[in-house]
Amino acid sequence: MTTPVEITDRQRRMAQQCMECIVCRRARDKQRGFAFWLVKTVEGGICPYCRAYEKVYGRKAHEPAPLDSAP
Repeated sequence: MTTPVEITDRQRRMAQQCMECIVCRRARDKQRGFAFWLVKTVEGGICPYCRAYEKVYGRKAHEPAPLDSAP
């Protein structure tokens, strides 16, 4: 049995930085191009903000946001 992972306030702030990042936001919106390739390649290995985004929201930083959460 797995225990639920607790998400800290720091991780939430870091995930918010990823949401505001120009490169990550473009990758989520466009789903193609250099920004998409860069975020898809770099997110898990280098960027702590992308890793926090994945932990908080349950999806990779380059994956599009669900339609129901769009502004």
